[in-house]
Amino acid sequence: MERLLFGDNQFFGVNHMSEDKARAQAKRFQDMNEIMRVLDAAYASGIRAFMCTTHERVGEIVQRTQLDPKRYEGLVFYPCMPYAHKYANAVTDFGMLGAVRNFVPDSGLVRTALRGGSAVATQDVDALIRMLIDAEMSMFRGSNTPVIFLQNVVVDLLLGLGYYDAFATFAEHVADRYQAEAGFITMNTPRLLDALGMIGMENPIICSNINKIGFRMSGGVDAYRAALTERQFQPIAMSVYASGAIEPREALEWIAGLSQVHSVVFGASTPSHIEATCEIARDLALV
Repeated sequence: MERLLFGDNQFFGVNHMSEDKARAQAKRFQDMNEIMRVLDAAYASGIRAFMCTTHERVGEIVQRTQLDPKRYEGLVFYPCMPYAHKYANAVTDFGMLGAVRNFVPDSGLVRTALRGGSAVATQDVDALIRMLIDAEMSMFRGSNTPVIFLQNVVVDLLLGLGYYDAFATFAEHVADRYQAEAGFITMNTPRLLDALGMIGMENPIICSNINKIGFRMSGGVDAYRAALTERQFQPIAMSVYASGAIEPREALEWIAGLSQVHSVVFGASTPSHIEATCEIARDLALV
């Protein structure tokens, strides 16, 4: 994987510290040209990996890059699925069963998989998972997607339910169908490592908050340090700035002291912020 990844939270009104800032960004980036201007700045700064949700507007970003392959040579997408708001809105509009049918129109399979209780057959649930992955991945057809991530909203729910086999289903399907590695986003790296170890998954790719103040790091900084030191996995650090609570150089200097961190994903809404981050990363030999 690349050492520095560019994320998309800012494009879709996600900011964990300020709702006002999130709303302002969402309004600004309603213009797809503004999104592409920022992505072009990231590409010009040497970033070749775009870690993105499966928001419906990402499909337009993919299409634009495919229309000019020479300009975006070497660009890879790291899809992160599912985009939870899309499914939540569908549940509101159509109900639980209707929402699933909306994304997976094979009503026969849906009826079987969602009967509930002991009547649910494991193979039907696995088939449904695979079909939902394919539905989410349709917008990336024709693009390079070497790593496909399962979002923390699902990963951490599965952890709580103890349904670890779903992780294996996800990893097997993205490998078989898309020749990609599976990645997992979580708010609890230590517990996820335990779960993945129980199903025999070796050296997994795990993306989680890693920052010096422990912002959204379940178990605390010390537990994460122990995991980085004692466990075999490929860690990607996100929220390194703790949503603006830590200055960029201070944040990245701390990350640079964790030699086990494989990659850093960051978001920025202006070319100047991207260039500044890349410059600091180069100074600290993070790239």
